[in-house]
Amino acid sequence: MTEGQMHRQQHATPVHPASRRPNSTASVASELTTLLADFFVLYIKTKNFHWHASGPHFRDYHRLFDEQATQIFTATDAIAERVRKLGSTTLRSVRHIGLIQRLRDNDTDALRPQDMIKELRDDNRLLRDYMKETHARCDEIGDVATASLLENWIDEAEQRIWFLAEVGAEA
Repeated sequence: MTEGQMHRQQHATPVHPASRRPNSTASVASELTTLLADFFVLYIKTKNFHWHASGPHFRDYHRLFDEQATQIFTATDAIAERVRKLGSTTLRSVRHIGLIQRLRDNDTDALRPQDMIKELRDDNRLLRDYMKETHARCDEIGDVATASLLENWIDEAEQRIWFLAEVGAEA
């Protein structure tokens, strides 16, 4: 290697991972960013219900909602880091979340615990279905790393759905 080639190699602009990825990977990163927005919406809603649970089963609901919120929040960092590994950028603000979220907020002042349980169960089902759609996209392009992560998050969502369905069965 000549001195000029060594100099150019040492001072070359680093290649961003996104420039080495096909457009299909960018679409998965975009889908993950939308999932991340939905995760944050579900996290806030679950914490909201945790803070506002009441009634004869207060302690059980309070704990269940808190455990589920913690699990949901834990996934957010891994989702955002996966988007970055794919060479894209991800959420930057609460406003950005509001622009792309699919799950609905709940600003109701007073909600019965059974309504909270039903809404969280339904939202977790939607989130699971969104993750399955993204998983199918990953399968199409051979993104096994993202698919593997999604499988774990889908399993966690299915466990949340199961618990909420069982707790909600008493109504």
